[in-house]
Amino acid sequence: MNSKLKNEHTDCFYRAVLGLRNLDECYAFFEDICTVSEIQAMAQRFYVARLLDEGRTYQEISVATGASTATISRINKCLEYGADGYKTALGRLKDEH
Repeated sequence: MNSKLKNEHTDCFYRAVLGLRNLDECYAFFEDICTVSEIQAMAQRFYVARLLDEGRTYQEISVATGASTATISRINKCLEYGADGYKTALGRLKDEH
């Protein structure tokens, strides 16, 4: 866990996110707290992570998402060496299906 991020305000923010109960509440909350481009960027990153997890190539991912190879590489590094946040979220999505 990144100790530079951990503080009372960040804890409160994450508790608020965890308290959201459905997609409509998530859409409303994130629409209020983020710009449209910030939401789109986060969604794109998560989509890139999903495609990497499926074993897609950088070229396929770039075409499908519009992400640069630098962005794809950064996300791949997070998947391989990061805090396992992507892996946890992707695994939970798989469990739902």
